[in-house]
Amino acid sequence: MRLHLPDLAATIERRILINYRVDPAVAQTLLPASLRPQLVDGSAVAGVCLIRLGTLRPAALVCLPLGWHAENAAHRIAVEWNDSDGTLRTGVYIPERHTASWLAVAAGERLFPGIHHHAHFATDESPTRLRVNMTSASTSVSADVLVAAEVRVAAEVRVAAARSDAPGAPENPLFATLADASDFFRTAPIGWSPTRTGALQGLALSTSRWHLEAATPVAVTSSFFDALPPGSATLDSAYVMRNIPVIWSTPATAAPTRAATRRNPAHR
Repeated sequence: MRLHLPDLAATIERRILINYRVDPAVAQTLLPASLRPQLVDGSAVAGVCLIRLGTLRPAALVCLPLGWHAENAAHRIAVEWNDSDGTLRTGVYIPERHTASWLAVAAGERLFPGIHHHAHFATDESPTRLRVNMTSASTSVSADVLVAAEVRVAAEVRVAAARSDAPGAPENPLFATLADASDFFRTAPIGWSPTRTGALQGLALSTSRWHLEAATPVAVTSSFFDALPPGSATLDSAYVMRNIPVIWSTPATAAPTRAATRRNPAHR
């Protein structure tokens, strides 16, 4: 069932993008057959978005300072696929969505794409440090990240320098520069979520002010990635977006061919 929604406006008050380097063969087992992992340096790119939305409302009412607020979490895998005419597309597949809002749980597959599971969130935030914990019946996420106080966005500035003190920081991160990371996420605006019947529902994100900040993972865990085969998923990096105005709309491109969704072994 394809969603046909009016454009929705919101503010991303805070978005932590936690990234894992994942074995492509393992990532493929988590995807519908119509999608392929998008590879960077031979690895699939997956992770968790911990996002607090503010003032979500129809875009036609964007002038009103009212709307829906909630903490949300989305486990995501960067993907690519071919349209019916062969055009290569990129986006993300979201096997699991969690939310603190019972409204979003009830509206999943109807007003919002895919199934939304209820979860509890605890946050502790300052301008330079963000802590978010999420717990649900089947999944838990804990993220503690430091936000770089000052990062130059230039082609030769390595993101690794911003997180050089992080325990276990990779020697060869997925993205060599902050600009590389920013371009990767900005150019994949469509997110596909599975329904209970195995269909895919999508939303496309756009913004007039895209801004990504480098961050240092201090301590990060995700039961979703911990359940994958040992060594197949390695924590790579973290980025932060704050106070970003966005518009969500129905994607212009049709959903990839319907296919049954494979589940993470932790949830069988």
